[in-house]
Amino acid sequence: MVSGISLDDHYTVPGRHWHSLGDGRVQCDVCPRACRLHEGQRGLCFVRGRVADQVVLTSYGRSSGFCVDPIEKKPLNHFLPGSAVLSFGTAGCNLACRFCQNWDISKSREIDRLSDAANPDDIAQAAVRLGCRSVAMTYNDPVIFLEYAIDVADACRARGIKAVAVTAGYLTDAPRRELFNHLDAANVDLKAFTDDFYRRTCAARLQPVLDTLVYLRRETDVWFEITTLLIPGHNDSDAEIDAECGWIADNLGADVPLHFTAFHPDFKMRDVPPTPPATLLRARQIALGHGLRFVYAGNVHDAEGGRTTCPGCGAAVVERDWYRIDHYRLTDDGRCARCGMELPGRYDGPVERWGPRRVPVSITSGIRS
Repeated sequence: MVSGISLDDHYTVPGRHWHSLGDGRVQCDVCPRACRLHEGQRGLCFVRGRVADQVVLTSYGRSSGFCVDPIEKKPLNHFLPGSAVLSFGTAGCNLACRFCQNWDISKSREIDRLSDAANPDDIAQAAVRLGCRSVAMTYNDPVIFLEYAIDVADACRARGIKAVAVTAGYLTDAPRRELFNHLDAANVDLKAFTDDFYRRTCAARLQPVLDTLVYLRRETDVWFEITTLLIPGHNDSDAEIDAECGWIADNLGADVPLHFTAFHPDFKMRDVPPTPPATLLRARQIALGHGLRFVYAGNVHDAEGGRTTCPGCGAAVVERDWYRIDHYRLTDDGRCARCGMELPGRYDGPVERWGPRRVPVSITSGIRS
């Protein structure tokens, strides 16, 4: 045993994407952080570390918990609308966001926080049993548990269940290509549109996230949507929102859905006030002014900000109340019922009606009491 890492632990497996350095350290190559490790050290993400002269993942098959959610909570508004998704995460994160709203999971340095255990087949079988159309790796970032995430995705796909990642998109090229090759959909958290924000507030950089978005758009069939949490006084200026929306329009196109969501004080930014609804309205107007067709407001009650409008005829084809779909006017293959225009997304049959419920589940016994 070295510093709590042991290959005898059946939750610890050899990692991929690392190399040895000339000074005796090994470098993890999964994300741009490039942690350089001596024997027994862990990376900033906490779940990847060095033992026996290799990088290992120490959380394979361990989870902080499972819930059945609406797919719109990820948020994904154009992917199997109204369906249920089995969601889970692990512990740790490769970013250090001061505003993290899942900090009890993503900032955990206690493996005991991982109270549930499930192998990939268990998760896929549970999704089928619970009537979920997809499985989402969320709460923290699947990038850091890459090997587990890929095996879960493959087990799900083998049973007709879609694989979804909720991610900050902070990874390097080879792991990026490997991970997204196994996924069907993703929501990418674009935390801001300045490198200064990423450096000061997340201990990261902006460019790798932009590289992920461009890769998804130009080189994959993965359906993806983007979320930006607007934090008062930090990333919510007209100029920054304008720059972000212009970049999306120019590099990704008008059909990539963009979600602006409201911040609430948490973790190390409890002195910052909540995002006013007017900020989300302003951001949506800027985005629409750039020609983006599907711009949403989240974490607030905003009927207009939850509505999907047909670009062809202007009809409201999906109307939402929080995560509940109230009116749905699309055909089974995602065409406007009025004009027949095909909306971008992944549609497969009639809309489902899981609604806003968030139901904790046990993989071994079903819904928890």
